[in-house]
Amino acid sequence: MPIGSRAQDAIVVAPSIPSLAHWGRSADADLIYRTLITFGPATVSELHRDVGMPLRRIVAGVDELASIGAIASHSPTSRREPTWIPKPPATVLASLRRIRRAELELSTAGQSPPPVTAQLLASSQNGRGGLRHLRTRALTRARLAELNAVAVHEHLAMNPERAFDAAAAKPAVHMDRLVLSRGVRMRVVGVHAYEPDPLISHGRRPAEPRPDYRATASLPMKLIVVDRKIAFFPVDPDNIELGYLEVAQQPVVSALVGLFERHWESARDPWEWAVPQIALNPREEALVTLLTKGHTDASAARHLRVSPRTVTAILRGLMDRLGAENRFQLGLALGTLRAVAPPTVAPANTSDQETT
Repeated sequence: MPIGSRAQDAIVVAPSIPSLAHWGRSADADLIYRTLITFGPATVSELHRDVGMPLRRIVAGVDELASIGAIASHSPTSRREPTWIPKPPATVLASLRRIRRAELELSTAGQSPPPVTAQLLASSQNGRGGLRHLRTRALTRARLAELNAVAVHEHLAMNPERAFDAAAAKPAVHMDRLVLSRGVRMRVVGVHAYEPDPLISHGRRPAEPRPDYRATASLPMKLIVVDRKIAFFPVDPDNIELGYLEVAQQPVVSALVGLFERHWESARDPWEWAVPQIALNPREEALVTLLTKGHTDASAARHLRVSPRTVTAILRGLMDRLGAENRFQLGLALGTLRAVAPPTVAPANTSDQETT
């Protein structure tokens, strides 16, 4: 259905596509891209008229999408302004992955900390001076399991890995599960996107609790801190097989916690610009389904045996919960969340008829 051709009261539920906000793009760009995917190519003027967003934000969002190759312009001679055509979601996500890899390669160049010195390793033998060299990954995992079994405050982690191997990921999923089940808060800063969850393929269940997570372009080191008392980091960041250094010296641990906090504060909450999760109650779902089929507020109210004022209140409540400014945005948001299935046929205007 062309943009702008829907009935005044109807809600058009968009197909669900991956969120560009999870890849660091603005909420405006994400909304404009969803609009173009749902309704087809449009000019800036058409987007401004239908999306219900100030023109300057439409222009900025279009520029952002064009800069990442998510849309392309077409300028027919019969029109004064170009029409913007969306690229397929799979193509856009592949482009965003390439951009993320390039950012990581640029920002991490020369930032890896040097290996732990021989002098520091010598002082770490047998746990002297609050230092201990855990010579293998297995010993490190065992020590972490021991500490996390009695942790009461929080578990902090910085993960600079671009991908997780099974040897590290499977134990990590198990440890996350145990720590979270004990009510201990977990905060993780990483360089990968929150969705899709990279640990799903290593045993994490889709609906189970996950650590609080923020994404950033780069991190200087791998780090784990338990209860702000004991920290772990690789002896050699380029060779994890050489094991980890366990540090219990409070000035050092405090400095490492400060390093984590600085990266946590500067990193992006992956849900900051994402559409919040929502579950519709039966009346909300029935109303939205009627409106997607082309009903007006009046005919939907008659069908549900409620007043038009109640219909308005239900929709206003949904828009407030989803941060939508109008029904157009509400439909896009509901489709994104799969809260209501898009209709399989084009909506019909039922403003003057009752449904049976």
